[in-house]
Amino acid sequence: MFDALTERLQAALAPLRKKGRLTEKDVRDALREVRLALLEADVNFRVVKDFVARVETQAVGQAVMESLTPAQAVVRIVRDELVALLGGQTAPIRLASTPPTVIYLVGLQGSGKTTTAAKLARWFVRQGRHPLLVAADVHRPAAVEQLTQLGQQVGVPVHHEPGLDPPDLVAGAVAKSRQLARDIVIVDTAGRLHVDEALMRELEEMVRRLAPHEALLVVDAMTGQDAVTVAEAFAARLPLTGLVLTKLDGDARGGAALSIKATTGLPVKLVGVSEKLDGLEPFHPDRMASRILGMGDVLSLIEKAEAAIGEGPPPEMAERVERGDFTLDDYLQAIRQLKKMGPLSQLAELIPGLGSRLKAVRGELDDRALVRVEAILSSMTAKERRRPQIIDGSRRRRIARGSGTTVQDVNRVLKQYEEMRRIARMVANQKRPKLPFVGPGGPLGRI
Repeated sequence: MFDALTERLQAALAPLRKKGRLTEKDVRDALREVRLALLEADVNFRVVKDFVARVETQAVGQAVMESLTPAQAVVRIVRDELVALLGGQTAPIRLASTPPTVIYLVGLQGSGKTTTAAKLARWFVRQGRHPLLVAADVHRPAAVEQLTQLGQQVGVPVHHEPGLDPPDLVAGAVAKSRQLARDIVIVDTAGRLHVDEALMRELEEMVRRLAPHEALLVVDAMTGQDAVTVAEAFAARLPLTGLVLTKLDGDARGGAALSIKATTGLPVKLVGVSEKLDGLEPFHPDRMASRILGMGDVLSLIEKAEAAIGEGPPPEMAERVERGDFTLDDYLQAIRQLKKMGPLSQLAELIPGLGSRLKAVRGELDDRALVRVEAILSSMTAKERRRPQIIDGSRRRRIARGSGTTVQDVNRVLKQYEEMRRIARMVANQKRPKLPFVGPGGPLGRI
């Protein structure tokens, strides 16, 4: 996500950090590279022009030039303007004062509306809400069946009445939600391959019959400036309240995310960051700006950790770790929780200071390594995980066969475990250990 843009922006701003005093020429040279980086990321050229002009106006001021750290001041200005470009403040989903809250998801066919509906339902469930999914796409073959299957996966009922037009279907769904005590109604509407009059008339009629509390346009971030064009077309006909950007984890250059708020005035409320049903996140402009500049995102990293760990480790595990008695069972549980947090490369983007080194270490952040470690640990008996000292040569060969790995892989896992156990003991003794490198030979390294 934004890898190419992050790399270009860091390269553009790097020369400023090497100088103790900046001139106007230094700033303008850097901003010229920033302009090129944004244009290559498929950001709207008018947006780029206004952005660079605002940064230049502030960056060449006397306060910046005479600052003790002028380079940091320029970077701060770039970050603040990026935050403003992305929307300024987080725009939450509005909830009705009297349930149910009705949310329409609209957009073109293939933008990810149906999957986003299921992701949004799961997101509400995790907040303690009780959503109802509505299959109002009566035109696309198998759309109803797809949403029904996704609803089963997230544990949310799906409402559909064959033969009804979408406006009547939505009205009936709201009445059904009251019967089922459902406080959120998420409507998956029909889409087309392009914006056409029939689609817009159907959506306008649905809005006329039942005005939603949220009308969210789902756009594919990988379509670049086409996403902005689609957003403008829908906003001209429908009372949209916000946007959902999907496939932000793909090879998108990021132009849609950076352009769409400035060109449409609509806030980005949610982003799809993976194909999994838990891959939907609120959009935080300040956090996204920090990621784009390679500054990391500690708050999102903490939220991912809390979501993966849930209520936290069992008390007995915490007590063992405090005593420095870190077992292979604890190691296995830690690996499984780490896998829940998402791909290692995405987690690395959230770590401050690692952004500039991410390209160099990306090859070592192999998610398949976690799968192999989990397979090896799962192939051990409960006794072997409690007492790893009994794992002799024959047991190692059996574990390797059971996990589909090699004896050398088993040896590496045991060596990594001993290193983590050593760290746990040093922490328990209130010492300051030198943490192992995340890479080959480290606890998260490739095996």
